[in-house]
Amino acid sequence: MTVQIIARDGEPEYAVLPWADYQALLQAAGRQQPAAAVAPTPADAANRAPLGELRALREAKGLSPQTLARSVGISPHYLALIESGERQPDAAILRSLAWELGLEGWS
Repeated sequence: MTVQIIARDGEPEYAVLPWADYQALLQAAGRQQPAAAVAPTPADAANRAPLGELRALREAKGLSPQTLARSVGISPHYLALIESGERQPDAAILRSLAWELGLEGWS
């Protein structure tokens, strides 16, 4: 089994493994195997968390642009470009933003 470990702040946070290995682990644990997962595209993600509301969501949480940007791993300048609609972030950044803002439906 080949596993890639992704760490944050020196601590393991995620384990990435081939789909077949994941299915085998689920089967060994007696759990139902999900249908093949497809990562959301940036367009799909944008439909779930409208970027036009990003600034309002951030302000409602009481987060400064600097705090949110740094927690997501982007620069405050890039966050400003996203909030203004000048840049479309990739799915990973959208997921991180949604996580930090506590939006439901993101894991």
